[in-house]
Amino acid sequence: MGKWGVITLLALAVVLAAGAFAFVRLSQIEPQVLLAPSEVKTEIVGTSVEGRAITAYSFGQGETVLLFVGGIHGGYEWNSTLLAYQFIDYLKANPKVIPPNLTIAVIPSANPDGLHVVTGAEGRFAAADIPAQTTTVPGRFNANNVDLNRNFDCKWKPESMWRGEVVSAGSAAFSEPEARAIRYFVWNHDPSAVVFWHSQSNAVYASECEEGILPSTRAVMNAYATASGYPAVDSFDAYEITGDAEGWLASIHIPAITVELKTHEDVEWERNLAGVTALFNLYKK
Repeated sequence: MGKWGVITLLALAVVLAAGAFAFVRLSQIEPQVLLAPSEVKTEIVGTSVEGRAITAYSFGQGETVLLFVGGIHGGYEWNSTLLAYQFIDYLKANPKVIPPNLTIAVIPSANPDGLHVVTGAEGRFAAADIPAQTTTVPGRFNANNVDLNRNFDCKWKPESMWRGEVVSAGSAAFSEPEARAIRYFVWNHDPSAVVFWHSQSNAVYASECEEGILPSTRAVMNAYATASGYPAVDSFDAYEITGDAEGWLASIHIPAITVELKTHEDVEWERNLAGVTALFNLYKK
């Protein structure tokens, strides 16, 4: 074999060796790049009036996103935030319950300033942190004294109602940073359905805006209600509500439901786990 033939063979050997090395390196790196099924992704989607982070925790890697939101009424409904945190703990411990086509996102505290008014805690807290005999009503509102579930763009008015009392809905739809944080998540992740945890009406409510209840919303409501044992109710009619988050989602054709716990203290875990599992089954492929 001539000199040039030897050089050619050596060059080919170098190329093959480099390719094999690259393959080995990639095979070593790839598991570190891919997200493990049990790993939680955290994303700060906004901050409150007083600068507290509003964080979304996501599990799974599927294209279909289901969003669960607690604590939009802050310290007044602190058990809805505890329920959301317990759900996060459950998903961390049981990642295999999530169908492969789903991503489950949880915003446990949508009104951290209102929560802080009652708990005095930054971030996560326990039921024991709630002072006895303390009124929780001031914790319903954000630091601008706005009822956040009246600040969304569905039939918005500057003033709305709560238990027959007039409450501020902000200076405009989405005037409040907490409402904008939820809008940011929705715009960037396009959830297929959204569940808001509240207390204490003991029911599951559908959502609507100008076009009535979406068929997909009714399917979500019925699935959650049947599994959990909460009554299914088409609409809340005790008093007029304007600018609610669920109605805004209905207006952009995203099914959303309100799950009202029975009390302001208990997270009613087994009932809500059954409801969540029913939604997993509804949306899995």
